[in-house]
Amino acid sequence: MKRLSLLTLMVGAQLGGDVVMGADWAIYRGANHDGISKETGWAAEFGGDGPKVLWEAEVGIGFAAFTVVEGKVYTTGHAEDQDTVFCFGAADGKLIWKHSYAADLGDKYYEGGTSATPTVSGGKVYHLSRWGDVFCFEAATGKVVWSKNVQQETEAKIPDWGFAGSPYVTGDLVILNVGQSGMALNKATGKTVWSSGKESAAGYSTAYPLAGDQGIVVLAAEDAYNAVEVKTGKVVWSLPWKTRYGVNAASPIQSGDKLFISSGYNRGCGLFQLGAGTPTVIWENKNLRNQFNSSVLIDGYVYGIDDDENKKASLRCVALATGEVKWTEKGIGFGALMAADGKLIVQTDKGELVIAKATEKAFEEISRAQVLSGRCWTVPVLVDGRLYVRNAEGAVKCLNLKKKG
Repeated sequence: MKRLSLLTLMVGAQLGGDVVMGADWAIYRGANHDGISKETGWAAEFGGDGPKVLWEAEVGIGFAAFTVVEGKVYTTGHAEDQDTVFCFGAADGKLIWKHSYAADLGDKYYEGGTSATPTVSGGKVYHLSRWGDVFCFEAATGKVVWSKNVQQETEAKIPDWGFAGSPYVTGDLVILNVGQSGMALNKATGKTVWSSGKESAAGYSTAYPLAGDQGIVVLAAEDAYNAVEVKTGKVVWSLPWKTRYGVNAASPIQSGDKLFISSGYNRGCGLFQLGAGTPTVIWENKNLRNQFNSSVLIDGYVYGIDDDENKKASLRCVALATGEVKWTEKGIGFGALMAADGKLIVQTDKGELVIAKATEKAFEEISRAQVLSGRCWTVPVLVDGRLYVRNAEGAVKCLNLKKKG
């Protein structure tokens, strides 16, 4: 297989380098936890009718994104008092398996439904529900390996909008953002290895591993971002970060020895110096307020959705070093984005797909087309020239972004 992949790349290079270089997307925000794909050679330009729709599916109400591994796509949704984990064929959308379980809709101030994106690791799929249900499935068949409800076991506080961080698998452990500073399960058995206090609720982000500090992840709580040893649960440092309603949801972004954090409800953002103890402030301002969807960092500039309680949302570019706003684009709304090959792949809140250059000079749109209807808060995912998008009602589309020829 490796020889075939190498040969394919060599032929692609000889033909002009238009080969799409795909990689699995096994966890929310991708393998590097930064929302940036290494994919190149995909079709960023398309007409007003948008990219060709390869297949469609209905998964029920929710905002979970997609993981794509070995030709299979995983996501979740809610319908008829049940949450369901789905596995589709990436190429044709054929339903390979699904698993449903009883769950409340949880439509408090919004549509409700599922939040966390499934995580795929070692031939298994790990899923955390808003209410603390955890499942380990066989990725190929959907067979349940183990399941439990960690909220009932630990009595951890449920955040106002439920648990939303995806499981993070490292070594023999599954790290969950449940409890004051997370918890860990044995990935093979589901047995609890450690858990944290229940004085405050968890935030909504997925565990974020710190580069250069092996075995340490950052977890959002309702009032802080906590660095935790994955093996023991020991809190290494706690950075106070209070956001209204405890909505610390966007993933932090590490750049060398610095850490960027952002949240909405007019809290703002900041850059912090990592060191031996609690990170120290380099700068703080309100120039970028990620209410729940995370930003991406490219060549020293942060691109993300700036919003205060879903009012007058816009796409912004901010200099990481200074926090200075470089440009603002108001025609995006309260959407979500990822990046690939120096381009931003943006899903607007009203279902438009926008491709733009990742440049600090100005907002430079490449393509735009209406691809969905209804509310669209879910980040799109690009793998192997296929872009996966969905809306709150659960309409899923796989769009063809492969170049012709």
